[in-house]
Amino acid sequence: MGAAEDAEATEHRWYRLTVEETGQQLQSQLESGLTALEVAARHRRHGPNEIQEGRRHGPFAMFLGQFTDFMILVLIAAAIISGLIGDMVDTLAILAIIILNAIIGFVQEYRAERAIAALKQMAALTAQVVRDNQPQVVPATELVPGDVVLLDAGQAVPADLRLTEVAQLKIEEAALTGESQPVEKSTEAIDEIDLALGDRRNLAHKGTLVTYGRGRGVVVATGMKTELGRIAELLRGEEEGKTPLQKRLARFGRSLAIAVLVICAIVFTTGILRGEPMMLMLLTAISLAVAAIPEALPAVVSVSLALGARKMAARNALIRKLPAVETLGSVTFICSDKTGTLTENRMRVEEIYCAGTIMREIQHEATQIEPLRSLLWALALSNDARPDANGKTLGDPTEVALFQAAKVAGFDKTALESEMPRVGELPFDSERARMTTLHKVGAEALAFTKGAPERMLLLCQNVLTPDGVAAIDRDELERAAERMASDGLRVLAIAQRRWLKLPAEPTPEGVETGLTLVGLVGLLDPPRAEALEAVKLCKGAGITPVMITGDHPATARAIAKRLGIIDGADEVITGPELARMDMREFEEHVERVRVYARVAPEQKIKIVRALQDKGEFVAMTGDGVNDAPALKRADIGVAMGITGTDVAKEAGHMILLDDNFATIVSAVREGRRIFDNIRKFIKYTMTSNSGEIWTIFLAPFLGLPIPLLPIHILWINLVTDGLPGLALAAEREERGVMQRRPRPPNESIFAHGMWQHILWVGLLMGAASLFTQAWAIATDHGHWQTMVFTVLTLSQLGHVLAIRSDADSLFTQGVFSNRPLIGAVLLTFGLQMATIYVPVLNSIFKTEPLTLEELLFCLAMSSVVFIGVEIEKWAVRRGWLYAPTSRSPM
Repeated sequence: MGAAEDAEATEHRWYRLTVEETGQQLQSQLESGLTALEVAARHRRHGPNEIQEGRRHGPFAMFLGQFTDFMILVLIAAAIISGLIGDMVDTLAILAIIILNAIIGFVQEYRAERAIAALKQMAALTAQVVRDNQPQVVPATELVPGDVVLLDAGQAVPADLRLTEVAQLKIEEAALTGESQPVEKSTEAIDEIDLALGDRRNLAHKGTLVTYGRGRGVVVATGMKTELGRIAELLRGEEEGKTPLQKRLARFGRSLAIAVLVICAIVFTTGILRGEPMMLMLLTAISLAVAAIPEALPAVVSVSLALGARKMAARNALIRKLPAVETLGSVTFICSDKTGTLTENRMRVEEIYCAGTIMREIQHEATQIEPLRSLLWALALSNDARPDANGKTLGDPTEVALFQAAKVAGFDKTALESEMPRVGELPFDSERARMTTLHKVGAEALAFTKGAPERMLLLCQNVLTPDGVAAIDRDELERAAERMASDGLRVLAIAQRRWLKLPAEPTPEGVETGLTLVGLVGLLDPPRAEALEAVKLCKGAGITPVMITGDHPATARAIAKRLGIIDGADEVITGPELARMDMREFEEHVERVRVYARVAPEQKIKIVRALQDKGEFVAMTGDGVNDAPALKRADIGVAMGITGTDVAKEAGHMILLDDNFATIVSAVREGRRIFDNIRKFIKYTMTSNSGEIWTIFLAPFLGLPIPLLPIHILWINLVTDGLPGLALAAEREERGVMQRRPRPPNESIFAHGMWQHILWVGLLMGAASLFTQAWAIATDHGHWQTMVFTVLTLSQLGHVLAIRSDADSLFTQGVFSNRPLIGAVLLTFGLQMATIYVPVLNSIFKTEPLTLEELLFCLAMSSVVFIGVEIEKWAVRRGWLYAPTSRSPM
């Protein structure tokens, strides 16, 4: 047994071991990490680092689940009883149709499960590790015991770690301990036998969140062996919740089911009173209930949302929570971070200001003269950017730009660190708006601080010049920073302080004071070319784009004007101004503000609340730990996929895989299309059901025999609700989809004339079918039942073609613009003709071949519905029907 297995078998209390003992126990080199061969061997031994989900239904169980609906079970029982006392052919045909229906339902559900699983896989977390003495980014599932992991603020801890290095590392462990305050971590061994989870300060546990500082640790447990894995045992079997739309449809379906059952009871009673066979009427009533009750609607919505979300993921918008798809169409405000979302996120140093001199290009001979030399030292050393194994520079975009500027000037970070190693640091945080690193220079220490000029200048007591230290002229420096910012540059102030010896306990209060200003650096992050068009689209769609940035107000205004976000009457508010406003005062301004500058992430939640209080529907972007509350509070929280922390991604409803503002707008467009197509599917299904109910319900009151047999009802439900209905999901977006106002979030799914359409078109279908029946009987056409069966089926095919758009004619759209739907309609038409003209199917479906005259009459009557809906759309285009204020009774 190897050391790693021995460690697992004896369940070592890792917090009691020293760093060196931990490394020995795991046979891991804590500096260089594991080798690729050792990683592969341990992965085979320990398996993937993942929490096993509760047991999911397999395909067979999923298929059997299609038969659990009460009405389906009643129909099966009735069909079997009917077969035992009558015609077994009927029974077998009905059972075959039920099985076909179950297959279609199974395929839908299986595709949805696969789509959701694929989305979860795409959202999988990564980890920074050291392997073969090289830093690497790997999927968190590939971690093994003994791996050396690097931790930074904003990341989720990917496995249980014994910490080996910490730099003011704080971890929020609420997921495990319930303690909301972050815990400060250390590396010293703790000599206690039974130590509570929250007191193990030298361990970091899987699923907890790094909120501050940096750290390094070695993996001691993965997967179900972690503390989180043990807790996960209690959570197995939990299912995904339904979306709001699914819940509303389920409630509506229950109410409708009661009404349908009452109608079915009337149909059954009326038939018995007229002398119809009891078993025939029982099967007819049950078949009608099965066909008319929309029990599949919530499942269809789930399929549409899941497949729509998968399509959006291909366009760089990864949906984490399905309700986000249906609510995207309601967004009225998109509050977006500037850097990387509205801009290219490839900062570059455009200008340097040192000792009154502006430099846009660095002359090599000047790099050894102060203050430029100290400034370039600071750019290289006070920087967490680093090259990876492929030579690509990893890190924050601003730090990468500073790193590259220094490197181009001949100041290589790796070489400088050998002369001036980093011995301490005060990491950046949004409250201080700066970071500091401390370096050993001989026997002395040198601290470099960089941050926002308006705060940094207050901490500086003098300025470095070619002639040495001189008195600081803050007014001149503020004017220089203002000028650079007004040109759209992001301005950083660089300062330093020398120490005779390293401070024992470096703190912001002790280190970041009495500084010597070295210079100002202006960086440019150019606006994305596609963002300008996306902003125009937003405004045309009734969506207000808002820019949020930590940059200087002048910089923010310059970028906002370039993008078209800000107009003359729009307001710009800074973080300090926002802090001084109470909520009531802020709400008076919030709908006119287009730019927030120098805003702390914590203030985003105030912006979200104010807009929501005014009735707006808010999408908010974010990437940092402090953005998480605002992302969670927003109606659509949008986390960044490239720069975003794990904390932000967990809080968001959607992840931008390319960190691009235009992708948000594209997702809104796609969300509107998906929701429109869900409405079309519901309109189609409910209208078809309505037509079947009216046909059978009204026939006895008009003195007509039962127009359809049970097998006819089930066949119509199978072929018309199946392929044609699902093909509606492929329908293109409506013309002008991004020129209409956002949909109110609480608006009924049946608004804008949908419920009126379901009623009158269903009646029209029923009328066409019953007129066909009455005409056939009156003119002694003995095939009247086959004719009614055909007219009702083909009417629904004409209906699905007509409702492809809410307003545009089919001929304007193009008959073949939705090829899957045309294919489904042609296939269904062919199947219907087969039930009429294939002899072997005549006995099964109780049909008879129609003459040419009868068939042409059926085609003419079934086209009435198509013509009627086209006339309805003509009236809608002229504004005569379904004004925007229309609401359904739901």
